[in-house]
Amino acid sequence: MAHSLSAKKRIRQTAKRRLRNRDRKKIVRVEIKKVTSALAKKDVAETQTAVKDAIKILDRMASRKTLHPNTVARRKSSMMRKLNALKTGK
Repeated sequence: MAHSLSAKKRIRQTAKRRLRNRDRKKIVRVEIKKVTSALAKKDVAETQTAVKDAIKILDRMASRKTLHPNTVARRKSSMMRKLNALKTGK
């Protein structure tokens, strides 16, 4: 258990940030799930809108330091590769 005031404050801040980040990561998971389901339907238009929305959310999470920028880049790249493969019919 923390004894100093600054350590107690740090515990409070960490708890708040953990809850905030958990909610934000949930939003990301939901958006990626929408992309995955649109890809499974093989609907190009729906997949494009889902990818666009997911990229917007991912960029926001990277700017807020919820997710590492490289993680965001990797996920965006993966989604775009799958979208392009769907467009070309591979």
